[in-house]
Amino acid sequence: MIYKQLTIEEREKIQLMLWQKSSIRTIATALNRNPSTISREIARNKPPQRNLYTPRLANERAVKKRSSRGREQKLKNDVLREYAVSKLKLGWSPEQIAATAQGAVGTSISHEAIYQYIYSQIYRNGYGYPKPGCEDLRPYLARRKKRRSQKGMRQTYRVDKGPLPSIDARPQSVEDRQEIGDWEDDCVVSKANSSGLKTINERKSGLFLIGKVANGTIKETNRVIMQRLSKIPAEFRKTLTRDRGSENMGYQEIENELGFKCYFAHAYSSWERGSNENGNGLIRRFLPKKTDFSTITDEEIQRIEYLLNSRPRKRLGWKTPYEVFYELTGVALEY
Repeated sequence: MIYKQLTIEEREKIQLMLWQKSSIRTIATALNRNPSTISREIARNKPPQRNLYTPRLANERAVKKRSSRGREQKLKNDVLREYAVSKLKLGWSPEQIAATAQGAVGTSISHEAIYQYIYSQIYRNGYGYPKPGCEDLRPYLARRKKRRSQKGMRQTYRVDKGPLPSIDARPQSVEDRQEIGDWEDDCVVSKANSSGLKTINERKSGLFLIGKVANGTIKETNRVIMQRLSKIPAEFRKTLTRDRGSENMGYQEIENELGFKCYFAHAYSSWERGSNENGNGLIRRFLPKKTDFSTITDEEIQRIEYLLNSRPRKRLGWKTPYEVFYELTGVALEY
């Protein structure tokens, strides 16, 4: 016989029949359940001090118990825990760690278990401080959130088209990542000074390039674009999708010099360049907000770029951007 958890409807039926003074065997017969199942359910959820069975509370306890069952034990293995923590600090996501753990340390782990471990280290479900002997690993996650948020909560905004070449005219093949050679770019800036970073990513391979800009001018922005992408063969420079920032208004020079066709996302629509936005979020793990970019050396930037491109990616079949870009182009990047 396969045991099935009681449903909320069955628990409400138990409450009703208890009000009617029905016996445990009568309730069990009505629900086609074993009497011991009903007895345990009532004993667990009808404390003597209250003598009241509440189906909603009983169901919430059961769901919470099921969701946390065995989770706290997942990273009890010292080798696995050290591997997960070390990779988190290198900027890997829990999914990337989970995908490589079996091959690296001989033990499998789910990405959900890693998330659970990270947040279990903090009191009050993320609102408190680290528990004794624990480390706050949330800053190493892409979004560094105190608590895990529900999916599907992102708002959308109505935006107007501008006079620039619109993303609406961009070939569908770019959106579908069908070919190598479609790029996105953006700037990562700091309030500390005028310097910043220009980030450029290739959509199909996930390759991510970083260059340092002294200021937010068109001239400086184009300089970095030319420097980083001129080494890429022309057949792999097809489109470049950008935002409507003033530093990007010199796009005609990029089209003329590098052969790109430039497109612009709608205003306030960063999700239309989602790959680049995600990459910028990963950079913030290493260079948080308020970082003075003028103090960051070229060697540090190269190290961050290497770490981002040498991470295995789920959508790439757990290959790295470096591997995929080389397989598709034959181009090995040099520093």
